[in-house]
Amino acid sequence: MDAIQSILLGFVQGATEFIPVSSSGHLELVQQIFNFSADNFHLFMEFINLGTLLALLIFFRKKIWRIIKDVFKERNYKLALNILITSIPAGLIGLLLADFIETNGFFSSLWTVSIAMGVVGIIMIIIDKLPHLSSLKNENELAPSRALVIGLCQTFALIPGVSRSGSTIITGRLMGLDSESSAEYSFLASIPIMVGVCLKMFLSSSSREYFAANVGSLLLGNLVAFLVGLIALQFLLKYLKKPKSLQSFGKYRVVLACLVLGVLFILA
Repeated sequence: MDAIQSILLGFVQGATEFIPVSSSGHLELVQQIFNFSADNFHLFMEFINLGTLLALLIFFRKKIWRIIKDVFKERNYKLALNILITSIPAGLIGLLLADFIETNGFFSSLWTVSIAMGVVGIIMIIIDKLPHLSSLKNENELAPSRALVIGLCQTFALIPGVSRSGSTIITGRLMGLDSESSAEYSFLASIPIMVGVCLKMFLSSSSREYFAANVGSLLLGNLVAFLVGLIALQFLLKYLKKPKSLQSFGKYRVVLACLVLGVLFILA
C-alpha cells in the first residue's frame, strides 16, 4: 500500500467502523473500485483494526475503568458478564469460519454487500418509525438473556454490508435500550472481539512478516483510522440522542445499495 491508499483505507475504516453503515461493506466497495490487491488488502484491513480498537479504548476509558472497578472492588459482575455473553457468539463463529469467509466469493460479492446494506437500512427505518421501544434506563439493566440475543444477532455482521454496530444497535433497541445506550453497549461488547482479532493476527507468522514488511503504511493507516474513529464515535453518540436518528443512516444505506445494484445490473 502506498501512502495515499493507506490514508484512504484508514479514513474509510475509521469513519465507518462505528457508524452503522457497515465498514466491511464500504471497504469492499473501495477495494473493487480502486482494484486493490486482494491479498494485501485483506492483511492490511486486519491490521488497521488496531487503530479503531485504540480509539475505542481511549474514548471509553472511563467506562472501561468503571467496569473493571465494579468487578474487582464491588464484586458487581453483571455488565462485564453481559459484555462477555454478547461477544462470544460472533467471536466464536468468526474464529471457526474465518478461512471459509475469507475464501468464499459470497462474502466479497458486491451483490451480497449491496443487498445486505439495503435490507438492514430498511430495518433501521422501520425501527425508528415504531412506537418508543425503550424500557431500560441503560445497559446496566440488561438481562443476560437479552445480552445473548444481541450477541446472536451480531453474528449476522460477518456478512459484509450488515454492519456489526448496526445489527447490535437495532437488536439493543428491540431489547429495550434507547439508541444511545444501544450504541454504547455495542461498542463495549465489540472490544473483546477486536482484541481477539488483533491477538490472532500476531500469532500468525505470515501476518507478522506482512506487518514487518509494511510497518510504515500500516502505522499511517492506523493513525488515520484512530483519529477519524475518535471523531466518528463522538459524532455518533451525540447524533443518536436525537429522535428518529437511525432513519438517516437507514436512508443512506438504502440509497447506496440502490446505486450499487443499479451499476451491477448495468454491467451484468
